[in-house]
Amino acid sequence: QVQLVESGGGLVQPGGSLRLSCTASGSIFSINVMGWYRQAPGKQRELVASITSGFTTTYADSAKGRFTISRDNAKNTVYLQMNSLKPEDTAVYYCNVNVRLNRYSRNSYDYWGQGTQVTVSS
Repeated sequence: QVQLVESGGGLVQPGGSLRLSCTASGSIFSINVMGWYRQAPGKQRELVASITSGFTTTYADSAKGRFTISRDNAKNTVYLQMNSLKPEDTAVYYCNVNVRLNRYSRNSYDYWGQGTQVTVSS
């Protein structure tokens, strides 16, 4: 199967920056879309940003101009650079990847990381 390891969360003051990383390992033939979601207390999980294997990116309106998603295909890693952080960015951030497991099947599957807490507070 596939394992995801996230890192980079923490406590930061408003206006500060954090960089999240998520590395996938295991039975991977190729990775299609990689993305970051977040879930704040009492709210539904929402997409923050995603990036395709061709490096096409999508951002939530709340992330545009402040966050940058990128990926390193050689390392099976996706990053989220978060700048100008606001208290409303406080949430658990989850990595999501869509993976093709082998060359014999075009089926792909979604996997989730364990989540990393981001807290923006003075």
